[in-house]
Amino acid sequence: MIAFSDPTQAPGGLVLTHTEALGDEIARLSAHLNAATYQLLVLIREFDSREGWSNGFLSCAHWLAWRTGISGRPAREKVRVARALAPLDRISEAMANGTLSYSKVRALTRVATPENESDLLEVARHATAAQLEKLVQAWRRVEALNDPQKEEQRHQRRFLRLHQDEDGSYLIRGRLDPE
Repeated sequence: MIAFSDPTQAPGGLVLTHTEALGDEIARLSAHLNAATYQLLVLIREFDSREGWSNGFLSCAHWLAWRTGISGRPAREKVRVARALAPLDRISEAMANGTLSYSKVRALTRVATPENESDLLEVARHATAAQLEKLVQAWRRVEALNDPQKEEQRHQRRFLRLHQDEDGSYLIRGRLDPE
């Protein structure tokens, strides 16, 4: 059972209902979980860098899934995020102090660099995790469109096929450049 020091009195003298006090406690505990998750990621990164998993396991994610009972995909994501956080001081600090959730950090680490992390962090503070996921998806699409190698790959994969169906109608299938 959770004990509240004074569930009816909030900072600034505001009077809260018991339900509002429960909401505040949920937010407080969530911040603690975010900070603890950051510590977990730091430990995973260190364990991975020492190759502590190399005593019979294929990867750190494989070991993590076995040792902690999580599925392979979440284990791979935890290892990826742990590694990606290393150069991202401001995002790391925000997660360590409980400001950013793992969901937000997981999305941010797909596109964040030391050069753009300040801007992304500002967006993350005002967006939901779902909104950040959409932003990151769009960001990655734009990066792919501007990448010369990916542009060449798109160009090589383009095709257009015309096929006459048995009833005489024509079927068109193709892949064209975005332009």
